[in-house]
Amino acid sequence: MSAMDKIKNMFKGHEGHAGKGVNKAGDKVDHRTKGKHRGHVDTAQDKLRQRFGADRDQDGPPRT
Repeated sequence: MSAMDKIKNMFKGHEGHAGKGVNKAGDKVDHRTKGKHRGHVDTAQDKLRQRFGADRDQDGPPRT
């Protein structure tokens, strides 16, 4: 089992908290780099939210 699989299992049922953590971490990086890499940070946040299922509603389909 990979490290990402272990992390995903930890967040199962807590996708909202995972999404908040991803947002907070990305915002911190964005602040520390003074927005220089904002596009990259936003892309990374989106991909992490997808991996952890934080971009989904309770019913399952991705939010738009």
